[in-house]
Amino acid sequence: QVQLVESGGGLVQAGGSLRLSCAASGSIFSINAMGWYRQAPGKQRELVAAITSGGSTNYGDSVRGRFTISRDNAKNTVYLQMNSLKPEDTAVYYCNIYARSRSIGEWNNYWGQGTQVTVSS
Repeated sequence: QVQLVESGGGLVQAGGSLRLSCAASGSIFSINAMGWYRQAPGKQRELVAAITSGGSTNYGDSVRGRFTISRDNAKNTVYLQMNSLKPEDTAVYYCNIYARSRSIGEWNNYWGQGTQVTVSS
C-alpha cells in the first residue's frame, strides 16, 4: 500500500501565498516523478507542476513564474510553493506520484485525497 498525505491548503487573499506538502509513505521501493494537479468546479483536472527524481521541473502555463515545485527524496515529500495567488487558482489540489511499490513490484500512479485552495478577491 502507498499512501499520500497532503497538507497546507486553505483560504488566502489574492496576492498571498500558500505552501502545499505531500508526504508519501507505505510500501514504496522507488519514486520517479512527483507532481501536483488541480481541479476547479466544472473543469477538467490539469497539471500544475511536476518534478522528476533528477530535479527537472515542468509547470502549467498559468502558474509558471508564480509557483515553485520541489522535493525531498529522503522524506518522499513534494512541495508546492504558491505565490501571487489569484482567484482563478481556486481548486482542489491533488498530489500525484509515479512510484514502484515493494508489494506489487510495478510502477503505478498514486493520488492523494486532495486539499482545497481558495483564493478570495
